[in-house]
This record gives sequence, structure tokens and C-alpha cells, in this order.
Amino acid sequence: MIGIGSFFFKYRNVVFIFLYLTLFLPSPAIADPVSEGWITVAVGLLISLCGQLVRGATIGMSYIVRGGRDGRVYAEGLVTEGVFSHARNPLYIGNILMLLGMGILANSLLFVLVVMPFFCFIYQSIVLAEEAFLRNKFGENYDLYCKDTNRWMPRLQGIGKTFRSMRFNWKRWIVKEYNTLFIWLTAMVLLFFFRYPAFVPSGEHEKHMLLIVMVGCLFIGYVFVRWNKKRGPWRDVN
Repeated sequence: MIGIGSFFFKYRNVVFIFLYLTLFLPSPAIADPVSEGWITVAVGLLISLCGQLVRGATIGMSYIVRGGRDGRVYAEGLVTEGVFSHARNPLYIGNILMLLGMGILANSLLFVLVVMPFFCFIYQSIVLAEEAFLRNKFGENYDLYCKDTNRWMPRLQGIGKTFRSMRFNWKRWIVKEYNTLFIWLTAMVLLFFFRYPAFVPSGEHEKHMLLIVMVGCLFIGYVFVRWNKKRGPWRDVN
């Protein structure tokens, strides 16, 4: 599993792009999109938003530098504060919730029952590879952290105190998360337009114009953040 995790860690961006595209594949529906479409919209949005809130809190309060180096697992230090004091992998928990919510929003039984378990397998293997690296690098300190903190199930006790004791850094959240936010929001817009025609204008011209405007606004926001990160005042945000 560690070898599998190292493989998926190295090629995760490519693999995940192809898996994301399965949201738009034809699939048996979870619920009737006409009479029960509001259910999949409400539940999907709620779960996906919860995932982004978890990621946002994790990044904004205590960001972990574990993005890899040369396609391999890497970490500069052992981060155990903030949301990481309640679960060892809050970013992956957030990802799983976001993806599950998007699958429900897509009204795709294929995604929820087939693709999501594969996503979970990938994340589990990546986590095992990361844990092997962290245990080798930090030794007893990491073992003690694992003893007190669950891998997946968050410990909710004291989470209010954690939030009150830390300041949310919104610039860091935006700078570190803008790629994920752009992909997530763009996919959400596309799903509404292609899966829920009742929620968008009926005329083809109006529909296409609104789609172009919404995706265009998201792209402008993406370029704005990227410029500020690379050349503007947010270059030193950590």
C-alpha cells in the first residue's frame, strides 16, 4: 500500500483530473432530476460546502507544508496544532466531503458508488505513504501524535477552543486554495447547467451567455489571485 500510495502521490494531479471528469459521464440517477432535483442539489451543496469549510479552516488556521518535493512525499515539520490537533488528515477529509457532495450534486450513482470508493482507496494509500515518511523522519514524536489523534475520524472535543485560540488568515486560504476553489466552483456551475435545466434560463442564447459570464468571472478571479501571488502583494503570504 505504501508503494501504491507513493505512485498515486506522484501522479495524483493527473489521476484526479480524469476522475473528476467522471462527474459528467452518463449515469443512473440518484433521484429524479425533475421532481426530486432539489434534494440532490441541497444535500450535494451542503456536503461539498462542509468539505471546503474543513479545508479552509485547516489552511487558514495552521497550514501544513506537505505538498511533496520532486514528486515524493515531503514535510518540513510536524504540524500538530489547529485542526491537525483533531484529525491527522483534515485536508483529505475535506477533499472527500467535497467530492462526495459533487457526486450527489451531479446526481451520479456511478460517481457515488464506484468512483468515490476508488478516491477513498487512493487517499488511504497516500496517507499510508505519508505516515511511513513522517514516522521515519519524526520518530517517537509522530507516534505520540498518532496515539492522541485519529487518522480519519475527527475528535470534536475542544474544537471550539481551538477556533477561538487561533486567527483565521484569509489571504493564506485564498493563496493556497485558489486552484481548488476555481475547479470546484467551475464544476459546480457546469453541473447546474447540464444536470438541472430547471435552474437556468430556458432560452439557448440566455443560457449560453449566463454560462460564459459565470465561468468568465471565475476565471478573472483566478487570474487576479494568481497575479497577486506571483507578482503582487501576496507573494510573501505563507
